[in-house]
Amino acid sequence: MDEARREQLRQHLLTHSVRRGDFTLKSGAKSDWFIDSKQTACRPEAMLLVAEAVLERCPPETTAIGGLTMGADPVAFITAAYATAAGRPLKAFSVRKEVKDHGGGGRIAGALDPGDQVVVTEDTITRGVSLLEAARAVAEAGANPVLLVALVDRGGKVGQLAAEQGWAFEAIFTAPELGFTYQGA
Repeated sequence: MDEARREQLRQHLLTHSVRRGDFTLKSGAKSDWFIDSKQTACRPEAMLLVAEAVLERCPPETTAIGGLTMGADPVAFITAAYATAAGRPLKAFSVRKEVKDHGGGGRIAGALDPGDQVVVTEDTITRGVSLLEAARAVAEAGANPVLLVALVDRGGKVGQLAAEQGWAFEAIFTAPELGFTYQGA
């Protein structure tokens, strides 16, 4: 992704996804800013930018992309569609928050097979709990998490936590790249 397109994506996040005010994060921590990256990932003028940024980080051996529903869904599905259109087909899936006890059961919905080489994604992370939970579910399903990717990392700690599990982590943007300090980690 060239710098002009990266900057276009950054500006879209700042314009459509960042909110200022008084917020309570999932962890219970307070913050004066919040980012709803789905406001970028789900808008047509930014979808291809998000997909391009994520796909360029996917290792060549990647066969599937997904993560914990809802945060990962837009990022995973637009990236898989973009990749397939570019001649690099990727399967897409969601990890359910709880095990489904009817039908086929399990936590995985969509296309994930044992042995798949997986990029686990999320829209925004602070502590990375959802991202790490999804990576564990992928491993439990017999697939291999080769990379964890967040559109925005607002906490700055998940790279270390992922490394402790033997997983690589990358963020498309960090809080400082958006003009904020890391928070809530």
